[in-house]
Amino acid sequence: MPGIYIHIPFCKQACHYCDFHFSTVMDKKEVMIKALCEELKLRKKEFENEKVATIYFGGGTPSVMETHEIEEIIASVYSNYEVIKNPEITLEANPDDLSEEKIIQLSNSPINRLSIGIQSFFEEDLKLMNRAHSATEAIVSLSLATQYFDNISIDLIYGMPNMTHARWEENIDKALSFNVPHISSYALTVEPRTALAKFVEKGIVTPVDDEVAQEHFNILLDKMKGAGYESYEISNFGKPGYFSKNNTAYWQQKKYLGIGPSAHSFDGEQRGWNINNNTKYIKAITKGNLPIEIEQLTTRDKYNEYVMTGLRTIWGVSIKKITAEFGEKYAEYLHNQSEKYVEEHLLYWDGDILLATKKGRFLADGIAADLFMVKMK
Repeated sequence: MPGIYIHIPFCKQACHYCDFHFSTVMDKKEVMIKALCEELKLRKKEFENEKVATIYFGGGTPSVMETHEIEEIIASVYSNYEVIKNPEITLEANPDDLSEEKIIQLSNSPINRLSIGIQSFFEEDLKLMNRAHSATEAIVSLSLATQYFDNISIDLIYGMPNMTHARWEENIDKALSFNVPHISSYALTVEPRTALAKFVEKGIVTPVDDEVAQEHFNILLDKMKGAGYESYEISNFGKPGYFSKNNTAYWQQKKYLGIGPSAHSFDGEQRGWNINNNTKYIKAITKGNLPIEIEQLTTRDKYNEYVMTGLRTIWGVSIKKITAEFGEKYAEYLHNQSEKYVEEHLLYWDGDILLATKKGRFLADGIAADLFMVKMK
């Protein structure tokens, strides 16, 4: 069953590492809500014979919206789409937005899952990232949220400049102390055209050390396993029954509809992405036009995407699936390309499933790229 992703393109301030589409000017918030609801209406035929299983509010910072504004968008989903009885409805939120009053409001709304962008419990790290919240707000927000929500995910970032192993372990231990059922953790990446990239270029911030990031990743794997979480995807750790249904659908290449500026969509045969300009997006939708660019996927594209997503997960890459959906040449190519990584103990075969070893997981994206079919021979 497919899902709907709704991009809320507003933030209080720009995090130094972020390259997602957002605006810190919120004077268009009201018309943006109307446009999001209108796009949902314009695209309802795309899921005409489908039942929506997940609704995910990402951004940006969805928690800057008022609860009634989020509820208005959810109501638009229900009025235009058939939704399963108990869908997973996630709201990404920042600690500084989560007052007790706001958390209670959200708990009384259709939202049943919070994804809280903690990133770090240390003030030094938060200032480096230019996060809007403080370390104290991170702790208070989680203390409150766990009283009203059962299904909570925390985001943490590792590989920070000057982050010692001890501080990273303390971050993980603090997160685990709240007993949340899901944690997503990502290595800090220096994206082009971000403030962080400029700071690194000017020597203001120490460059990210890949070796340290890999060591942090290994610490993360061990601690999460010891605490009863399963690493069902490289960056996602869930307790039994709490894997993110939204994230799982992405990795298993299920259909999803992306609503809002810069949002991406996928239907198995093609990918689409909306224009990443708030004003142009609103103007197009108001005129009844979809400001979306479409890419038709070739067999090679589909194979490459399956390898990329599969290798990041516990479900791996199935040679039987590749043979059935892409053909013998692709299966033979995968076998040949993967041999050296199997010999280096970065990949291994479990029956007909190709998986990354613990050592290989941190390198999975790079390994996957080498398994891509660049040109059919």
